[in-house]
Amino acid sequence: MVEYTETEGIEDSDELYEHHRIVVDKGQALLRLDKFLMDRLPNVTRNKLQSAIRSESVQVNQKPVKVSYKVKPQDVITITLAEPPRDTDIVPENIPLNILYEDEELLLVNKTAGMVVHPAYNNWNGTLVNALTYHLQNLPTHRNGEGRPGLVHRIDKDTSGLLVIAKTDYSMAYLAKQFYDHSIERTYYALVWGVPKEQEGTITGHVGRSAKDRKVMAVYPAGDYGKHAVTHYKVLRSFKYVSLVQCNLETGRTHQIRAHMKHIGHPLFSDATYGGDKILSGMPTGTYKSFVENAFKLMPRQALHAKSLGFLHPSTKEFLQFDSELPEDFRAVLEKWALYADQL
Repeated sequence: MVEYTETEGIEDSDELYEHHRIVVDKGQALLRLDKFLMDRLPNVTRNKLQSAIRSESVQVNQKPVKVSYKVKPQDVITITLAEPPRDTDIVPENIPLNILYEDEELLLVNKTAGMVVHPAYNNWNGTLVNALTYHLQNLPTHRNGEGRPGLVHRIDKDTSGLLVIAKTDYSMAYLAKQFYDHSIERTYYALVWGVPKEQEGTITGHVGRSAKDRKVMAVYPAGDYGKHAVTHYKVLRSFKYVSLVQCNLETGRTHQIRAHMKHIGHPLFSDATYGGDKILSGMPTGTYKSFVENAFKLMPRQALHAKSLGFLHPSTKEFLQFDSELPEDFRAVLEKWALYADQL
């Protein structure tokens, strides 16, 4: 009964949703929308589908409909859902979380650098998901063994900052739809090598896996590979050899800011994966070399922090805006560079 289906948004993306498009067959008999979709979307519960329909994450012919809507021949159905469950068992772990906000629908976590978001090879324990599973284990929506409870986006292990976690199927669907529509407001702070020529700008270029190294993302300006990615940046302060930059994400591809900033010649400070753990601005000699090496020791990870997050609350529909302080290592490096620049 399905003429065309596509899935996007998971591979090479920090936005953990899947998007389907179904064109109903010409011979399809009238059938309730939720029942119709149950047969076509594996590993998705009826409750999750109904929550997605109510949150307008399921649309028919580009319009929201009710759960009781009867599917008709040639209808075009689009569905945005939080990423499907994985087949891994998650062990709840009593790991402290820095929770900035929590209600019945969602919670905001300020993740520390060094914490992996979800279990994977070589990182089955000690992850944010293990901690969330423990924190949320008594909720009905988290007693079904889902591999990534409530997550609709993620940030890298060594990136610090804000993540929103859904606590109900409805909230997951509602938030996933906002990520898909690019209506979520996300601001990052990054310390980058050099000083961009333009104080403000927009970087547009497809981001995808590098053909030379699958662990690294590359930028493909021609759009012949990878996925559409847009980053808006603004220089907040220059320290002659490095700059503090604010980045606002329009899309959320894996390593998007790291890959985009390297693409324009300004890799993130101390980012070993993208070459930022070497002196890329200034002469790598004498006291300056010693200074930079000490700065690397202060912050032995990419200088990237998910600073703020804004979105519509699933129930109240109120726009919520959250902000987080820079972590200690980031502040220490900024102070060190500020003192050095003032002496020049």
